[in-house]
Amino acid sequence: MKIIKIDKLKEKKALLKKIDVSNEGIKILEPKMSCELFYIQNLKTPAGNILKQDALSIGGDLAVPKDTICCKSETIDALLIVTSSQLKKLIVKMQTQPFGLKELSKELKLFTNKISFSPKIMGIINANSDSFYKKSRFSGKDAIEEIEKMIEEGASIIDLGGVSSRPNSEPVSKEEELKRVKPIIDIIYSQKLFERVKFSLDSYQPEVLKYALERGFSIINDITGLRDDRVCEVAKEYKAEVVIMHMQKNPKIMQKNPTYENVILDIEEFFKERIEKAKSYNIEKIILDVGIGFGKNLNHNLQLISYLSHFKKFGFELLIGASRKSMIDKIYPSKIEERLAGTLAIHLKALENGASIIRCHDVKEHSQAIKVYQALNSVGV
Repeated sequence: MKIIKIDKLKEKKALLKKIDVSNEGIKILEPKMSCELFYIQNLKTPAGNILKQDALSIGGDLAVPKDTICCKSETIDALLIVTSSQLKKLIVKMQTQPFGLKELSKELKLFTNKISFSPKIMGIINANSDSFYKKSRFSGKDAIEEIEKMIEEGASIIDLGGVSSRPNSEPVSKEEELKRVKPIIDIIYSQKLFERVKFSLDSYQPEVLKYALERGFSIINDITGLRDDRVCEVAKEYKAEVVIMHMQKNPKIMQKNPTYENVILDIEEFFKERIEKAKSYNIEKIILDVGIGFGKNLNHNLQLISYLSHFKKFGFELLIGASRKSMIDKIYPSKIEERLAGTLAIHLKALENGASIIRCHDVKEHSQAIKVYQALNSVGV
């Protein structure tokens, strides 16, 4: 008799078929094969006692402070420990319970969303002379040659930008921005490159976005997260897909002591508000970007990568762009040109935690890394 320990959920599911479990049996067993943890803050103490008993009754549990049963405090923090199957049963039980448990059940239900997306690479083309990574700067025919190269190397989205958003960068006029990106947009349009990959414009200027969307572009990559109503109107008019990115303050001052009450929950609230705004303009095609390095310190960035799966509850694709950013230098001192390895480490972890769009400078290296990552995750016993 020999034993092999199986850790990955995908591998566990494949094994059910390998050992010839019936289809009915697979439906019963699959939800029992993963344990999920939910950290619940400020739960009313009576609700904690009820939830504890309900969780135990279905085979799960709720970790609570030792004096919870005595109701010495009004609220507690707790850790819910359940399988996905138990969670569904618990949600039903909670819907008839008092002390805010009904509302909590609605929040927990969002986490039962199991939509997944295939990994995609978004290559970066900058049409400005002050982007933080020199090798991403292109103009005219050089930009088109690089776009062609990125397509061959595996990019399915190309992100064009004409204004630097690095820390301490200065904004430019819409006229200057359009002057920078117009020649590249025109060639993309004339050569119909938009028929081979999707193109996004990294901009929050309505007039510049409109020019690109009229010429084959289909994605608005807005670092301000649809702050400007006019951007929403343009997205609605052209039925564009939008990237809602979180940024604290603006590029000029965003890295001056960024603070959050809780970076995960604060950004969740931001997304809730902006998704609601997008939908009010009938914008349905949405991508979420937590904004690595945009008003975040190293700890904030690490938390966002580690807890990225939290944002899958919204049901939209998650984009991560940490390519060669300074968070790598803070972990392992290195120049921008030396940060490819750190970039790949962050982006592969992001994929593991729910990201599906990786915005990067090095398309070929990312294509290779993602292929190897996918191969490792597809292995069965």
